[in-house]
Amino acid sequence: MSIQAKLSEKVKEAVKQLYEVEINHTEFQPTRKDFEGDITLVVFPMLKQVKTNPAKLGEDIGNYLQENVGEVARFNVVQGFLNIVLSDAYYLDFFNEVKDRKDFGVIPPSEDAKGIMVEYSSPNTNKPLHLGHIRNILLGYSVAEILKAAGNKSYKTQIINDRGIHICKSMLAWQRFGNGETPETASLKGDKLVGNYYVKFDQEYKKEISELIAQGKTEEEAKAEAPILNEAKEMLLKWEDNDPEVVALWEKMNNWVYNGFEKTYDALGVNFDKNYYESDTYLLGKDVVNQGLEKGVFYKKEDGSVWIDLTDEGLDEKIVLRSDGTAVYMTQDIGTAIQRVKDFDINGMVYTVGNEQDYHFKVLFLILKKLGYDWADYLYHLSYGMVDLPSGKMKSREGTVVDADDLILEMTETARKISEELGKLDGYSKEEKEDLYRIIGLGALKYYILKVDPRKRILFNPEESVDFQGNTGPFIQYTYARIQSILRKADFDYSKPVAPDYQLHEKEKELLKQLQLYPETIQLAAENHSPALIANYVYDLVKEFNSFYQNVIILGAEDLSQKVFRVQLSQSVANVIKSGFTLLGIKVPERM
Repeated sequence: MSIQAKLSEKVKEAVKQLYEVEINHTEFQPTRKDFEGDITLVVFPMLKQVKTNPAKLGEDIGNYLQENVGEVARFNVVQGFLNIVLSDAYYLDFFNEVKDRKDFGVIPPSEDAKGIMVEYSSPNTNKPLHLGHIRNILLGYSVAEILKAAGNKSYKTQIINDRGIHICKSMLAWQRFGNGETPETASLKGDKLVGNYYVKFDQEYKKEISELIAQGKTEEEAKAEAPILNEAKEMLLKWEDNDPEVVALWEKMNNWVYNGFEKTYDALGVNFDKNYYESDTYLLGKDVVNQGLEKGVFYKKEDGSVWIDLTDEGLDEKIVLRSDGTAVYMTQDIGTAIQRVKDFDINGMVYTVGNEQDYHFKVLFLILKKLGYDWADYLYHLSYGMVDLPSGKMKSREGTVVDADDLILEMTETARKISEELGKLDGYSKEEKEDLYRIIGLGALKYYILKVDPRKRILFNPEESVDFQGNTGPFIQYTYARIQSILRKADFDYSKPVAPDYQLHEKEKELLKQLQLYPETIQLAAENHSPALIANYVYDLVKEFNSFYQNVIILGAEDLSQKVFRVQLSQSVANVIKSGFTLLGIKVPERM
């Protein structure tokens, strides 16, 4: 039982015994910094049932708790707030219980734990991954890890958009202008090579539009009549008809892209349990629509198209099958969701998709609910804001995106530059330095993005993210490395439990209070699908540790029991930093 639950029980007991009144609810909050105390009971709400003044009620309850709850050392009452001071023994009991647990705060999934699938990344195969994808990937991966740490079974997936007119544009441009170029001959990652041809298509398309306008066509006519676009449309029809030559080219170029994506995912340290491909799923859902027609969930218009009317739910009418019987994205998403529940033992899904798709997911979840799927109640759209750069917005067609691989390299270089300026890596070998630059650079990138609430837009500044001071990844990594240095220098046995009569320093107590919040933070982060809660918790823990480090002597303490306890406490802080950063997909260096 948590201390708050125990105190709540005893407060109700006190009011019943002292005032013969039964109360159902108690309200606690952390004690304000300017008062003595660890946890505060808000007395005011009880005055509706207990007829007395707040100061007297607070005093009466405080005396009762001090007599009947061993963990309560003393109390004070300030204007209807009962500030409770918990005993050192209470904190030491907690610490002795968790100090050797590297999995503190993490709940392993039980046999009957819920299965939750997290979809993230889901790129198109006509271009490399870019900065926008990076936020998506980091969020999805971290949320899957947090859900697992909170006691769920979690599965990671992506649906790769490997078909459609945009894919044919890259294929056609390569066919026309590629001269047989391959990733090997070009010494280029496959996704970059294919992306170059997507940009080339757009350049040629614009050239043809200009020529047609010069011949007297309107801009609208020129866009529709440009030969290169019509050729790409023909190629798509051939692909849909299974034309062997087009399919072979499609497979070849897509494989180039997949190999490129894998290298980027590997560099980012993320993985997937299963990939879905739109070329396999784009026909899914059509049968479900027909079943929904029979149930009256959908209706057919005169032209043969199938719709759902969601106006009663404050949305609008939505098409689910075109008049020619072809599927729309919504149809595919319905079918894919149902397929995933067949493939995996799950009853929930998290879709990591930008906030421009908010409406789409409201409609999708409502349709699945109306079709009678119970698990539709456990679908969640992890909606996130865009990532901007100081230079402005990115455009794929024009080739002005910030490529993910280039960004990873730039972050490593920024880490190198700042580390060398600060002279922090004297005595390291070249290999050790390179490895550390990557860990610092990627840690900076991931932390900068994940510390922000997913719903907020981000202005990404690489230089700012690799600062060794403030709320940054490198600042936290540096603190972890500092603790490892303390542990290496500790030339005594610090494995023994702390004596129950140990007198806690105020800074030790504050650090223990912060450690206690970790399990609750994991649960909150899972409920809110928010890595930002973990990131900012770890930052608060690090700030508290640095305050402890500056105010308390650790290795030089005269008393051995103080040295032992302070080294153990430092080690526990390091374990939680590492655990929290692992949930964010960030590595911590042993030296820095």
